[in-house]
Amino acid sequence: MLDYHLHLWPHGQRDKTPTLDELHEYCESAVKNGVKEIAITEHLFRFVQVDRFLGGFFKQYPESPVRAIMEQYWANHAQADLDTYVEVALEAKAAGLPIVLGMEVDYYPGRMHEVSQFLAGYPFDVLLGSVHWLGAWPFDHVSDSVIMAEWDKVGIENAWKAYTTSLEELADSNAVDVLAHPDLIKVGGHLPKVPEEFYDRMAEAARNSGISAEVSSAGWRKPVKQAYPAPYLLSKFFDYGVPITTASDAHGLADVAFRAEEIKAYVQSAGYQSLSGFRDRKPYAAEV
Repeated sequence: MLDYHLHLWPHGQRDKTPTLDELHEYCESAVKNGVKEIAITEHLFRFVQVDRFLGGFFKQYPESPVRAIMEQYWANHAQADLDTYVEVALEAKAAGLPIVLGMEVDYYPGRMHEVSQFLAGYPFDVLLGSVHWLGAWPFDHVSDSVIMAEWDKVGIENAWKAYTTSLEELADSNAVDVLAHPDLIKVGGHLPKVPEEFYDRMAEAARNSGISAEVSSAGWRKPVKQAYPAPYLLSKFFDYGVPITTASDAHGLADVAFRAEEIKAYVQSAGYQSLSGFRDRKPYAAEV
């Protein structure tokens, strides 16, 4: 098993300098839970080097309470040093820890070529691609009442349409290796009348781009109370020959390898017998 989606800092908290001891604890917890290799995949926007060219991204959207929340959220989080993050991860790899260097890359419409050029300057093993906001709306901030009220304004069908289109564009960008929590739009339990129509498009996007998809236990910690992806979408991925990784999306030591055994059974029930690990952004076959 793999846990290929791990963060060092919780949302809402400032970063702190990562240490080799911290990464050792992550690896130790993962191994105890049957995971043979982990990837640290902090959010790209949390680094000052990224803020220098992507800061102000949300100003292209109309002023609104939601945009103000997103801009403040970005400003509060974009404080970490990417060079230090990379150096500590490389130190951990050199020390023989079962860890690879990754990043979670959000979708920035119209800017992904610029993002790709920036990321090419670092020795990443795997890049996760995510859609966490639609326009300036961070739809997955489930604890924020202002953000959740936006669902009534946008509408479930429109939100799913916009999300699916963004996911298709992200897959087609060739900027990332894995689609993280591919049906994240369901996080708050908002489901369209016929979700299969959107799931078919998500699976086709992954197949057509040759990208891998993530199977994550994180949804079990959210209001939807369901793994990502939904069973129908996971089956479509398998039918289409889409490779997968597995993940916990932990934002701290306590959730490393969260429900790893259940995720193992879940992917095996869909027919998967191997996973995609990554080195230097090239896949290799890993055990389920």
